[in-house]
Amino acid sequence: MKQGIFKIVKNVNLAPNVFRMELSGDASGISAPGQFINIKIDGLYLRRPISVFDYDEKSVTVIYKVVGAGTEIMSKMSEGQTLDILSGLGNGYNTDLSGKHPLLIGGGVGIPPLYNLAKKLLSEGKKVSVILGFNSSSEIFCEEEFKNLGADTFVTTVDGSYGIKGFVTSAMDTDYSYYYACGPEPMLKAVYEKASTEGQMSFEERMGCGFGACMGCTCKTVTGYKRICKEGPVLRSEEIIWKK
Repeated sequence: MKQGIFKIVKNVNLAPNVFRMELSGDASGISAPGQFINIKIDGLYLRRPISVFDYDEKSVTVIYKVVGAGTEIMSKMSEGQTLDILSGLGNGYNTDLSGKHPLLIGGGVGIPPLYNLAKKLLSEGKKVSVILGFNSSSEIFCEEEFKNLGADTFVTTVDGSYGIKGFVTSAMDTDYSYYYACGPEPMLKAVYEKASTEGQMSFEERMGCGFGACMGCTCKTVTGYKRICKEGPVLRSEEIIWKK
């Protein structure tokens, strides 16, 4: 984990209430796709955890949705403003288990952390397929970015206004060696129930500190209690205990 001051390079609207923010600063603390950053917002007590879309040692890009006071403030920020950020948080995805043809499955704002994962898997010579799930065509973002990487990209919409009609599981009838997923918990559970292989899933949870000190985001797994901010947010499918 590293703490540093980052400067906003760009902050643009991608879809209704969805923004892409590009930041410059020391991002060398980020070591794996699926990790997150924790942003201090002036006037608010708790930092805001945001998943990483892409990064290199001198920059980080996030895609976030306006869901509360913190992200509302972020959406109004401009180029040149600075943010106090903790970076390199969480455990990220492990690509060693992917096999030759991994499948990446994202729903809504669960999609961003899969982008750098796709880049890494492709750089390792894997054949990558991606399923992006949205409610309707008006909400779609990042389809072209995944296609431009060279990933086989499929889009599902619940209302059928674009791509494959239905949920992300509607596009899972394909061959794959392993899967990676990120999205709301009902989606993750549905993916788990339909999947033909083991996989890794990134979970969301309310966090206090973001780095494992407060124990506020602890969940029970088959291998014991784990903190979503520290031992997570990525858990292996075989260790998850699903809520009833």
